[in-house]
Amino acid sequence: MPDLPEHEPSSQETDAARRRRRAQFLRDLAEARELRDRVQPRRAKVARLRHAMRMRTFRW
Repeated sequence: MPDLPEHEPSSQETDAARRRRRAQFLRDLAEARELRDRVQPRRAKVARLRHAMRMRTFRW
């Protein structure tokens, strides 16, 4: 990919950076979900119920 650096930093550094990016992504995702829930409460309720049904029928 063109946006990747040519030299590879230490694996610990890349792992920490990856964790930071992942944490930021998950925060943004949760924020977007909260915003959607506020804007469309009925759709959010249906999505919660659908997710609960999926989790109940999931087999380990």
